[in-house]
Amino acid sequence: MSETEIRDDRAAGRLEAVQGDEVVGHIAYFVLDAPSPALVPVHTIVEPAHEGKGIAGSLARELYTIAGRAGVAVAPLCPYVVKWAERHPEEAPAASPELLGAARQWLVAHPGRF
Repeated sequence: MSETEIRDDRAAGRLEAVQGDEVVGHIAYFVLDAPSPALVPVHTIVEPAHEGKGIAGSLARELYTIAGRAGVAVAPLCPYVVKWAERHPEEAPAASPELLGAARQWLVAHPGRF
């Protein structure tokens, strides 16, 4: 198995897991500005041939690492990232209910985005 590289394509709102020149998984996210800055993951997808190899977990971990370096929160709406965060509370600080509510409102206000 080739090495997996994680790339943040902020302009496209995608954190991608890449092996060679193939994207084998990604987290689709958006950046929330208010009430405070946050990364909001909406979907996690791993290509079927690459499932069960820890790729989704690596993506979730890297998303929290990126957010931590930037000093912003993660407000997960993606069911996978929510479950990952529950299993890794030391790496994934919980988002406030206010921030999660604002993230849900943003998603409703932008129905064609995801």
